[in-house]
Amino acid sequence: MKTIKQLGLALCALGLVTGFASGGEKPPVKFKNAFFYDAGGKFLPEKAKDAVISLMQYHGYPVYPGVREKLWVSDYGTGQFAKLGLAAVMFANNTNDHYMVMDLYLLPNQMLPEHWHTSVGQGPVKLEGWLIRHGLSHVVGEGAPNLGKDIVIPPCHANGTVTVKHETLCGPGEWAQLNRAEAHHWMLAGPVGAILTEVANGHENEAVRHFDKAINDHFLGKQ
Repeated sequence: MKTIKQLGLALCALGLVTGFASGGEKPPVKFKNAFFYDAGGKFLPEKAKDAVISLMQYHGYPVYPGVREKLWVSDYGTGQFAKLGLAAVMFANNTNDHYMVMDLYLLPNQMLPEHWHTSVGQGPVKLEGWLIRHGLSHVVGEGAPNLGKDIVIPPCHANGTVTVKHETLCGPGEWAQLNRAEAHHWMLAGPVGAILTEVANGHENEAVRHFDKAINDHFLGKQ
């Protein structure tokens, strides 16, 4: 098993981390946005997967056989994966019997864009909750605004705006959930990222809607 210093050096060599701490502390995990794009600005999914695998290893999350191949990664067309994006692995999605389990992986200070779920068929609207496994996540949805002044929305998300501002700050072992099925919600990971397990009554990509129109069009394949 690698020491903390060795892990920090390895991540630095990949261009993923800007430095590491000494004295037994975990290295500050910082991913450079340029790492995820080629010279022409094209998003490189395999580089994103490199970062997610490194995040898993950093937190001691088991890197299951075949998990890299199952990873879904997206920058939602923003060109700013280090600031806004998502990686996920769907373990089960039974829309007939209405159960789903998926793990989400957010890089340090990375935002999952504001979105909500609607109905596109016979099934119920998706209702979901999250168990935070590692790291820290601001889970934001409907309710009285209580966002800390230190929370900054990336300009690549609707010019730095959101419509819901009630946050639940969650660490390992803590649970958060939507107050209702069609509620707008978004997330922002803490300084060492976040790994969450999502459970829900089923997921359909076609039923997802994003507040940012450009992100919504990209996600639905309209651009």
